[in-house]
Amino acid sequence: MSKRQYLVAGNWKMNGSTASNRSLVEGIVAGAGDCPKVEILVCPPSVYLCPVAALLGGGVRLGAQNLADQDKPGAYTGEIHGTMLREAGCDYVLVGHSERRALYGESDAVVAAKFGVAQALDLVPVLCLGETLAERDAEQTEAVLARQLDAVLDRSGVHAFARAVIAYEPVWAIGTGRTASTAQAQEAHAFIRGRLAALDATIAGSVRILYGGSVKPDNARELFAGVDVDGGLIGGASLKSQDFMAICAAAQAQ
Repeated sequence: MSKRQYLVAGNWKMNGSTASNRSLVEGIVAGAGDCPKVEILVCPPSVYLCPVAALLGGGVRLGAQNLADQDKPGAYTGEIHGTMLREAGCDYVLVGHSERRALYGESDAVVAAKFGVAQALDLVPVLCLGETLAERDAEQTEAVLARQLDAVLDRSGVHAFARAVIAYEPVWAIGTGRTASTAQAQEAHAFIRGRLAALDATIAGSVRILYGGSVKPDNARELFAGVDVDGGLIGGASLKSQDFMAICAAAQAQ
């Protein structure tokens, strides 16, 4: 089968302003036409979703960084319901990012619930998986990935991955300047795909698995060359349009 369409997603995290967002989006939209084979996604902070949506064009998609695990709106102060994200123009939502797990205590069960709610509300979840440095050093990478993935499989089933994206993010490589080697990234991606393939080979072959963790213009092309690597979830480099579009160009060149 042909290679899955590359997806390059920018996770802006808690960064941005009205002025800087406009400049960033204008640069991304201007360059999107040079990467027709690549799906491009931006995930700004929630307060900027609507203004950013108004600036988007050229097929660039909008995503949110998080959503509530509630299936109905209600008395949940500070939370954002998935229907609100859809109304703001979102097609995608990140689920289970390592910072949500580590800093805000999101368990595998909570992440699995958010994944299910996202799909029920017509959002495509980008499920984030990854191990810490201590877990990698203890040779627990596959056990951690299996545990995180199985929590979603047990709740939603393998067929849910027909309309989902997975992002492998080794926690030790996020914002540290350290990057998994091409072989390390491919090995983890192959493990994830293989676990899905044991349940449904067709879905495993179609699901896109992104790499996240200090992806930059100078290493993106090598990372994206892995047979099971279908693009990237980009953090710091997504805040500069020139760097982000250089990463998109690396995907386009594959």
